[in-house]
Amino acid sequence: MRIPAPLERVIGALARLPGIGEKTATRMAFTILRESHSYATEFSEALAALHTVIRHCSICHSISESEVCAICTDPNRERDTVCVVEGIPDLMAIEQTGEFRGLYHVLHGTLSPVQGIGPDDLTIASLVKRLQQGHVTEVVLATNVDVEGDATALYVGRLLARIEGVTVTRIATGVPLGGDLEYLDRGTLANALRGRRQV
Repeated sequence: MRIPAPLERVIGALARLPGIGEKTATRMAFTILRESHSYATEFSEALAALHTVIRHCSICHSISESEVCAICTDPNRERDTVCVVEGIPDLMAIEQTGEFRGLYHVLHGTLSPVQGIGPDDLTIASLVKRLQQGHVTEVVLATNVDVEGDATALYVGRLLARIEGVTVTRIATGVPLGGDLEYLDRGTLANALRGRRQV
């Protein structure tokens, strides 16, 4: 059976999303086709708004509907602490814990020479400029614990160490809550031992 071109285009577009294969994309496209015309219109308008309404915050580079995001304008946030994350999903994950009350800075990636991503491809320069204004006393590096994330944290940490009055910290890593030591890999256990603290 030959699939009509408009449906084929939708399947192709959906299949480009991470974690969505051709079969899942086909099921999704047929589900959209079965829905009412108003649903399809609402769906397409919502997708279009992603690029016409949402922008990056001019301060932290998170997503916002205005020039400055809700977190940066929130008077209840601690303005002397900035948490540096790789992407917006990381910011959202930290926010869901309710443990961090400071501000954020989104790098939009990690350093990766293999992929040709250098410091100029991230928002590192604007982070340095932001810190040079003198309002921030601590920067928490919350990049992923992998080769790229660690390399990025190391690079940014060394760069920020030159700024007077700013303490640079790294999120703790190690044993997960409820984890059994005997089942942990060597790297995780080694990180846990290096990151030990006084009780």
